[in-house]
Amino acid sequence: MADFSEKVIYQIYPKSFKDSNGDGLGDILGILEKLDYLKELGVDYLWLTPVFLSPQKDNGYDVADYRKIDSRFGSMEDLEKLIEKSNEKGMGIMLDMVFNHTSTAHEWFQKALNGEREYQDYYIFKEGSPDCPPTNWQSKFGGSAWEYVESLGKWYLHLFDVTQADLNWENPKVREELKGVIRFWKEKGIKGFRFDVVNLISKPEIFENDTVGDGRRFYTDGPHVHEYLKELVKDTEIEDFVTVGEMSSTSLEHCIRYSAPWEKELSMCFNFHHLKIDYKNGNKWELMEPDFMELKQLFQKWQVGMERGDGWNALFWCNHDQPRIVSRLGSEGKYWKESAKMLAGMIHFMRGTPYIYQGEEIGMTNPHYTSIEQYKDVESLNYYKILLQEGKTSAQALKILAARSRDNSRTPMQWTDSKNCGFSQAEPWLSVSDNISKINVFSQQKDESSILSFYKKLIVLRKEKKLISKGKIEFLENENKNVLAYKRTWADKALVVCCNLRETESRMDMDCRWKDYKKVIGNYNNELPCVQDNKITLQPYEFLVLEGNE
Repeated sequence: MADFSEKVIYQIYPKSFKDSNGDGLGDILGILEKLDYLKELGVDYLWLTPVFLSPQKDNGYDVADYRKIDSRFGSMEDLEKLIEKSNEKGMGIMLDMVFNHTSTAHEWFQKALNGEREYQDYYIFKEGSPDCPPTNWQSKFGGSAWEYVESLGKWYLHLFDVTQADLNWENPKVREELKGVIRFWKEKGIKGFRFDVVNLISKPEIFENDTVGDGRRFYTDGPHVHEYLKELVKDTEIEDFVTVGEMSSTSLEHCIRYSAPWEKELSMCFNFHHLKIDYKNGNKWELMEPDFMELKQLFQKWQVGMERGDGWNALFWCNHDQPRIVSRLGSEGKYWKESAKMLAGMIHFMRGTPYIYQGEEIGMTNPHYTSIEQYKDVESLNYYKILLQEGKTSAQALKILAARSRDNSRTPMQWTDSKNCGFSQAEPWLSVSDNISKINVFSQQKDESSILSFYKKLIVLRKEKKLISKGKIEFLENENKNVLAYKRTWADKALVVCCNLRETESRMDMDCRWKDYKKVIGNYNNELPCVQDNKITLQPYEFLVLEGNE
């Protein structure tokens, strides 16, 4: 497997990145317009969320044809041009493969509905009466994970939206169809693949009710998932491509297997445990203050555990499904810039491959919508109704959506402070944030103290220093609830990374050897931290990296 330790990947949500034709929707040619910006940022790969033909019930994650481009985003010729121009600038295009399910509008599912048994076996259909689903499993978007088809007298499984029918990976024909999709895009010059919820593809042999949960324990990291991934990678010859798996509710042990080089499955894994530290009782739709001690423990578990097992992490805070991290764990007010830089530096110096989600590099925040009419996301609209049914007031439900909705990360990219933030000449498909005058690319491009400039420095440092890309990791300050700190070592060199998680000053122990360390980067202008009684004082949300001999 190839080494991606020095690479940095940028995620693009095309619908919200840049509109080139004035219809209010971002598109492929809009991405093409911004290639110079991305090249200047320093990233190596551009991951596009799905641009395939789709009814857009789940913003493209409901694919109707894996080999066609949705006209909303442009044409196949547009994508071919983007691939060509990106390659010329030294950046590879990664596509998002949604292989756990298809849209119910897909030709395969339509043939299944028409009674063709061959295609019914492409999906997971179960006989049953209309008032008795095969199991009590719940969809991740709310409600039953089963939908009854009266004309067939059968139920089909949909772990996500009712229009997203789960594929039957136990069927070799399905696996061959999906291999064909990979080969098709390889021929087009695609350099990498992100596999959506790929650890859910292997379902159990026997379907049964879950008496203690929503069913996920039966299909997460299923019985044949490693076998299927090995087969897919080997038969399509993508062992040396950058491949990342989105892993839903996974375990450390499985992620080591998914990403260890000798397993020849994937380059790296996304896991989401660190993004559930503000879920009350583990429920995304119940708010609580972030548990920073749990955050520290989770980072330590996954960083050290993956290192020991020779697995590889995908490092990230934000994506198209997560709220903006500066709104969530940082500050939108006085320390907006400092907290955005601290959160960025915290993961960019860790062991793994960093991902930057569009707008993260300028500190974009949640938009703080005040009306349900402003939301577009199917999950958010479903859960708004569920929250009301549970007895929440409209104001309470909207407060939860303002913190949790996937639309928080999908607002248009803020290029300028002009109308529609330079995203489009037309009214955007999703309302822009009200802080575009403060937060935009144009105002940060020539500001050496900007968040954008800070991200550029982080990327350069990863490429320059083997300590960052190759070094071992050891966590410090394990009992300090205010500071996350760790040390990276490589050969006879060491880096110490200090992150103040609080909006107030915090203190941490100073190793006596640190007097010989030099500052590498920080988000305050001080050359060295204030030291007293063998304690370092860190300013609010301070990020500091020191380098010296081990």
